[in-house]
Amino acid sequence: MRRTQQDRSAGTRAALVAAARELFATRGYQAVPADEITRAAGVTRGALYHHYADKQGLFRAVVEELERELLEEIEAAFGGAADPLTGMLTGLGVFLDACLRDEVRRISLTDAPAVLGWEAWREIEEEYGLGLLVSVLEQAKADGLIVDQPVRALAQLVLSAVMEAARMIAAAEDPGRTRGEVQQVLGGWLASLLAVKQ
Repeated sequence: MRRTQQDRSAGTRAALVAAARELFATRGYQAVPADEITRAAGVTRGALYHHYADKQGLFRAVVEELERELLEEIEAAFGGAADPLTGMLTGLGVFLDACLRDEVRRISLTDAPAVLGWEAWREIEEEYGLGLLVSVLEQAKADGLIVDQPVRALAQLVLSAVMEAARMIAAAEDPGRTRGEVQQVLGGWLASLLAVKQ
């Protein structure tokens, strides 16, 4: 069967994202020219501009692909937990472990805020992380596991703290040690949200 135009377009986008992701992870956004990406993907420069407008648009697609993958890993951790709070702590560990990966550190945590701008980067983080946190905290509240408080505000503050922890790991001279420290602090904070049983 002949491939449809839609199939060809999807294949071109996938090739561009895969090539760009590897190059950005290895050398960083600024060190990778658009021509090198298109050569690695086996497509024309026109294809890059047709599908992503420019290198920055392609970079955003790479960031969003990474975020989707991380969300799937975290959701799997939540799904296997006995209760929402245990799931949240397990998911936190999965996310902080991911922050040790060179690809995540360079693309998502170092280059993304600089290349896309702080507001766009925060929008992406909220799109992929906030909804999950809201649903988990709402369930924990409904189950009587956490003290009664505005869930949306709590989720936003938890997400902000977790993303700051991720940036600390990315910038650290000893990322492994920093990862342990931030998990200890965040874990203690999340534990303080527990409703005290009488």
